[in-house]
Amino acid sequence: MSKALTEAKFFTCTQSRDLAEKIVKSYGAKLGNVITSTYSDGEFQPSFEESVRGSRVFIIGSTHPSSDHLMEMLLMLDAAKRASARHITAVMPYYGWARQDRKDKPRVPIAAKLVAKMLETAGATRIITMDLHADQIQGFFEKPVDHLFASTVFLPYLQSLNLEDLTIASPDMGGSKRAYAYSKALSSDVVICYKQRAKANVISHMELIGDVTGKNVVLVDDMVDTAGTLTKAADLMMERGAKSVRAICTHPILSGDAYQKLEKSKLQELIVTDSIPLKQESNKIRVVSCADLFADVMRRVQYNESISSKFIM
Repeated sequence: MSKALTEAKFFTCTQSRDLAEKIVKSYGAKLGNVITSTYSDGEFQPSFEESVRGSRVFIIGSTHPSSDHLMEMLLMLDAAKRASARHITAVMPYYGWARQDRKDKPRVPIAAKLVAKMLETAGATRIITMDLHADQIQGFFEKPVDHLFASTVFLPYLQSLNLEDLTIASPDMGGSKRAYAYSKALSSDVVICYKQRAKANVISHMELIGDVTGKNVVLVDDMVDTAGTLTKAADLMMERGAKSVRAICTHPILSGDAYQKLEKSKLQELIVTDSIPLKQESNKIRVVSCADLFADVMRRVQYNESISSKFIM
């Protein structure tokens, strides 16, 4: 086995250090040394303080707003490319700007496509990410994309709850495919919420398609931002006779007054991954780590092994 195949080096962007430390510990390695210098105007410059020449470099960092997080990933990719790394993998547990994946009205950007091109231009030769907002974002890349599903870590947790009369729910029509996949794995019923938005993050109307009377409901979504949809859906389902309502959301963005909404809502529990660090603690939030999943996939990528067993929907 050649040195080029066996040598892997791991680095992290500052916003994902806690998760990166868990990933490399699970992998059985350690994080490489990166120093970030910051100018007085806010400009910053990451620097690899060890050789990466000929290595397979994994750079771990979610790119949730602010844009500094994306910029740091781009700068580190460029630095690795210019330092002659052989393979450069951007490990992005949360792929930011993904909600802008199409033109939903005239004269707007397709940011998800722009970000993909920037990552490739900066030097990424492979992308590993989890629960993209839309599966077809993979098509924006010319490089290989390993799109992992958080169901790999969520399903064992759900099964451990031993919930009777379980029903899986989608908070909107767009998430129905994800909800049906969970329901198939758990042999449960499915209900769907139909919502209309007045504008971004503001719901004007919501209706429920299906019966939740006497059911323990689990809402499934890829992210939770302001928590408006989840809390409104949970309250609606409890009004319609549900026994309990939980939610599974991969990426806990939780912006604005999301934490206050969660505390006031009838949602019993919000289950998330650590793809994005929580801004504050909450008794209603349960974090299930995705570190082992990423570590296993990165190991398989390093040794050119199949990762198809990790594509559990």
